[in-house]
Amino acid sequence: MDNTDRIRGLRHSARLRRGRLDRRAGARLTRALLALTAMLFVLVPGAPAWAHNALAEASPDKKATVEKSPSEVKLRFLQKLDPEYTTIVVSDAAKQKMPTSDPKVDGATGVVTIDEPLANGVYTVAYQVVSNDGHTVKGSYEFTVDDPSATASPEPTTAAPTTGAPSAEPPATTAPAVAAETKSDESNTTLIGIIVGIVVVVAAVAGFLLIRRRKA
Repeated sequence: MDNTDRIRGLRHSARLRRGRLDRRAGARLTRALLALTAMLFVLVPGAPAWAHNALAEASPDKKATVEKSPSEVKLRFLQKLDPEYTTIVVSDAAKQKMPTSDPKVDGATGVVTIDEPLANGVYTVAYQVVSNDGHTVKGSYEFTVDDPSATASPEPTTAAPTTGAPSAEPPATTAPAVAAETKSDESNTTLIGIIVGIVVVVAAVAGFLLIRRRKA
């Protein structure tokens, strides 16, 4: 065997070794991508569990100023509500509860009818709902009534001390305390986007490395 045949044999052996290495690298890359894909399929279906129910739409809207007293407050959520555990309360600046009907639930929407026209002023809508997954969501927001033809809502005043007999009137009813509105699913959506982005980046880098190794 001359030198030319020996060189050809060495090149052929090198190509065979390179091919085996490429196949092994490809197999490892495939297993890694399959593992990442499996993790993604496990995490993404769990997103609804992370993204608990949240307020999607309100009427009157948050921070809205209306020129006429609304006849009702309508809240639409992302998920269906449990009618037995839905509470919607409207209170004025003095934290006095406004007379309303009991909440009426239709799917993911809860509505209360306001019995009397609201005077001018800032009002708070507080809600507590339970979605079908059993998760409780509490929140509140404000809106303003500014009707030029209406009177302003009475401001809370401090009664002067008296020396006579105590008043027989019961104390004013105040709206129940409600925790600040829960965070929306934006954070959960962001988390899902990050996971998907990581998987895409890893897959792109792995594919680039595999193509580069095959061309080498």
